[in-house]
Amino acid sequence: MKVENLARLHEEKGDVIIEGKTKIVYELPKHPGKCLIKSKDSITAYNGEMKNTLEGKAEMSTATTFSMFAILEDAGIKTSLIQKVDKSSVLAHRCHMIPIEWVTRRVATGSFLRRNEGVEEGTRFYPPKLEIFYKDDANDDPQWSREMLEAKKMVCGGLLISPDEIDKMEKMTVAIFEIIEKCWQTKNVSLVDMKIEFGVCDATKEIILADVIDNDSWRIWPSGDKRLMMDKQVFRNLRGSQITASHMENLKKNFKWVAETAGEIADDVNSGVSKGRVVVLMGSASDKAHCEKIKNSCTKFGIQCILRVTSAHKGTGETMKILAKIEGEAVHIPTVIVAVAGRSNGLGPVSAGNSCIPVINCPPMSSQWATSDVWSSLRLPSGLGCSTILDPEMAGLAASQILAQHDVLIWCRLRVQLYLNWLKLKVADAELREAQDVVA
Repeated sequence: MKVENLARLHEEKGDVIIEGKTKIVYELPKHPGKCLIKSKDSITAYNGEMKNTLEGKAEMSTATTFSMFAILEDAGIKTSLIQKVDKSSVLAHRCHMIPIEWVTRRVATGSFLRRNEGVEEGTRFYPPKLEIFYKDDANDDPQWSREMLEAKKMVCGGLLISPDEIDKMEKMTVAIFEIIEKCWQTKNVSLVDMKIEFGVCDATKEIILADVIDNDSWRIWPSGDKRLMMDKQVFRNLRGSQITASHMENLKKNFKWVAETAGEIADDVNSGVSKGRVVVLMGSASDKAHCEKIKNSCTKFGIQCILRVTSAHKGTGETMKILAKIEGEAVHIPTVIVAVAGRSNGLGPVSAGNSCIPVINCPPMSSQWATSDVWSSLRLPSGLGCSTILDPEMAGLAASQILAQHDVLIWCRLRVQLYLNWLKLKVADAELREAQDVVA
C-alpha cells in the first residue's frame, strides 16, 4: 500500500472486528485481507481487575510493537504488521487469532513461582521454559498442557491446529523470544519473560506472529535487576494501593523509555550494515566463481564481503602487505578471512600464521586432484589454527557464525535460519506422512 493512502484508512475503516482492553481492530472493506489496529491509552492488569488510563500509552505501545516486529521481520519471522499508519495505529494482515498465549520464561518469577512451589525466584531456564495459556477471561486464562491443546483440535481460519502446527508455534515462540532477548542485551537489559500470540493469516492461511509485542507483553530488568523493572509489572505491583498521579507519571516515564530504547535497538539492528566483514583472499582470478558463492552466503546475513586476489607463493610480499592492512582495519571492524587456493594452499596457512584474525580455508577442489590437493589445507604446520570447509556456502555460514558474536543483526538472522532449517524438514516429513496416510 502506498504511503499517501495511509491517511485515508481511518475514514475507510468499517465495522469493529474485535475490541480488547488495550486496542480496537477495524475492518477495511476497500482493502481485503487487511485490518486497522488502533491502540488505546488503557492499562489493565489481572484480567481487568485493575484499570486506568495512561496518557500517551497508545503511541508508546504502537512504537514499541512496530520496533519489535520490524526487528523480527528483518530477521525472517513472518508477522501480521504491514505498516505504521500514525502514532497509535498500524495496518496489518487480517488474522484469525488462535486463542492461546505462548509464554516463554528465562527467569522464574511472578505467577510461575505461585504455580511451582519450591522453585526459587531467579532460577534461570536453559533452554527457555515454554508455557501455554488458553485465552478465557472468565476463567482467568487457565494454563494448558500440550496434550490439552492437541485434544482441543481447534480450527482457526480454516486451518486445523494439528500437532504439526503446534510444533511450529513452539519453535517460533522460542526463536522470537531469543531474538528479542539478544536485542535487549545490547542495552544491558534482561528479557525475563514474554508472551506472544499467533494468528492464521486470512490471505495465506499460514500461522504468523500477530497481535502486539509491547511493554504489556514482557518483563524487562535493566542490568538484570528486578528492582529496576520498566514494564507493566510496576502497575501490577500497585494492586490494593491508592493509585496516585505520581504513580501514573512514573509509569509513563517507564513506558516512554521502553519505546525510545526499543526504537534505538530497531534502528541499530535494521540498519542493514553489519559490524563485521569477510575478506576472501583468492590465489587466482580463475577462482572468482567459487568466491562469489562465499560472498552470496555472507550477503544473506547482511555481511559485507570483499574479494581480493593474491598468491602466497607467487607474490608473498604483496600478500603480507594486504594482510597487514586487513589486520590494522580489524581493530575497528571484526573480520574473518576466507582463503581460497587450490593445488598447494599456502594462502590460508600463511594468513593464519601471520595474523590473529580467524582464517577459514575453502579450497576449490578439482575432480582430478582433489584427494591430493586438500591435504595442503588439512595438514598444517604446528601452531596454526585455520579450519577447512570445502563447500563455499558453508564457509560463508561459518564466517557469519563467528561474526555473529559481535553483531546482533547477524545473530538474529542466523537464529531464524536455524528455525527455517528445522521447518524445511518438518514440512517434508508432513508431506511424506500425508502421502502415506500416516498419523504423526
